[in-house]
Amino acid sequence: MARLGEATAPVAPRNAIARARLRASLVPDLLVEARRITNTVIAGWHGRRRRGVGENFWQFRPYVEGETMARIDWRRSARDDHIYVRDLEWEAAHTVWLWADPSPSMLYKSQLGNVSKESRALVLILALAELLSRSGERIAWPGLTDPFSSRNGAERLAARLHHAERFTARPGLAPVSRYSDIVVASDFLDPVEETVAWLDPLAERGVRAHLIEVADPAEETFPYSGRTEFLDPETGVRLTAGRAETLSQDYRRLYAARRDELATWCGRLGWSYTVSRTDRLASETLVKVHMAMTVNAAQGGGR
Repeated sequence: MARLGEATAPVAPRNAIARARLRASLVPDLLVEARRITNTVIAGWHGRRRRGVGENFWQFRPYVEGETMARIDWRRSARDDHIYVRDLEWEAAHTVWLWADPSPSMLYKSQLGNVSKESRALVLILALAELLSRSGERIAWPGLTDPFSSRNGAERLAARLHHAERFTARPGLAPVSRYSDIVVASDFLDPVEETVAWLDPLAERGVRAHLIEVADPAEETFPYSGRTEFLDPETGVRLTAGRAETLSQDYRRLYAARRDELATWCGRLGWSYTVSRTDRLASETLVKVHMAMTVNAAQGGGR
């Protein structure tokens, strides 16, 4: 949704290459912003907080018959009548797929928002790439890169985004393998059934997904009154409302119902759903998503 005369970001060019170039021009500055935000968030993703192969001590637990005696900690066992083994923290590299929606609607920015939805989505994805890369994880962008591990992973991903001449609105997700994670940043304004149809095969493969809904505050509150002309950034269709305030109640009800339906669906699958308003700090969203990924990893036992 966009109100004519209010969006401070330009209406998206219809030419896909022109849109890609416009997006690419944002990437260098957004990478700098992503690194700034990352430095405000507690790092340390690499520790999985679950039993596995690693070097760092996690916990003592009772010995189970059949386990190798080499894992018994005799010093700890000598303290009481039980035999204990030392569990190490899982530190195997994990693959996380990252994607930010390139749809024209993501260019929207009202006077109430601090940045466009596209800028927020890209900053969050690049910040996650920075966090994950520092921790030794593999990252990838569907349709753009294969999974790779690099300490400068965010920079490498930004370079690929900067030089890409076009983006697929919804990339194929067949390469996203079992036990990996995927983070999708979008406004999710498409019909819910389309989003579900696109992502549902991931659940069948045991992929853990984390959806970030990027929302401009005007899209939530509908602060319009009087004669207002709205423009669909995807199709160019215009709608003129003589008294926009009469649409407010029904609009907010439908907007909230769409969000609730997606969030409920994610909850049933054990996925996370986080809302990131563009008038709030990006670091708040980054912390929430990072925590959701850590909890899922600890419960899911990644590969």
